[in-house]
Amino acid sequence: TYPKPLEEILEAGFTIYRKTNPWAADLQIAPKSVVRDMIEKAQTFAEFVSTYQLARSEGVLLRYLADAYRTLRQTVSAERRTEELEDLIAWLGAVVRGTDSSLLDEWERLADPLAVKDSADDGAPRPPGSDRFTADVRALRVLVRNAMFRRVELVDREAWDGLAALGDLDEDGAPWTADRWRSALDAYFDEHATLGTGPEARSPELFRVTEVPGPHGPVAWQVRQVLDDPAGHHDWFIDARVDLAASDEAGELMLRVTDAGQL
Repeated sequence: TYPKPLEEILEAGFTIYRKTNPWAADLQIAPKSVVRDMIEKAQTFAEFVSTYQLARSEGVLLRYLADAYRTLRQTVSAERRTEELEDLIAWLGAVVRGTDSSLLDEWERLADPLAVKDSADDGAPRPPGSDRFTADVRALRVLVRNAMFRRVELVDREAWDGLAALGDLDEDGAPWTADRWRSALDAYFDEHATLGTGPEARSPELFRVTEVPGPHGPVAWQVRQVLDDPAGHHDWFIDARVDLAASDEAGELMLRVTDAGQL
């Protein structure tokens, strides 16, 4: 058994769909909440695998995420796409590419072989830097936002050991230990009984990105995740810095927590 939060709605919609599409009469849908769970818990692929002990099924999970990405890309028309959905699609693509890009490379070759062939020709080179981890700014923003919100959720549970287990370092290379996290944010709960982790807490107004300029474009992002307190003061925060070049070199998000506490 597993959560199926939209099962009734999906079943009803599919019943209507089958009435005008006889070929689907013998098909059954199997609602899942894998992508939803990853988004709501702001988990990376590795964290999701660890949470549900899926080490022996990583390939199955990755192919499922790739299928979800392709389905959203192919079947949702442009006029039906919201900013939130575009973010989700970009994030899914980044998760799959960051784990095994061959799954999407193969699909792109099958979907549009001429475009892929043209991009490989000497006369039509791919745009410089298009393979960089940070090239897709929308996907990168979602990855960073999820990483920051993962820390918010752990703060909400006062899971200081869990925060320490993330292995965060500051800009000087000093670790964010459980005691350091507790010292920075435990006083929040002296002022407020709860910490928001719902849609309002995830709003763009509480997630701020400032580009750090360099001679050839931004070299880093300064990021602030504001905590959603019930009084609406919004004076508690977690700050981080994303090194873009280091992220490209590592092929994954290189984020350092620079500060946390109250303004």
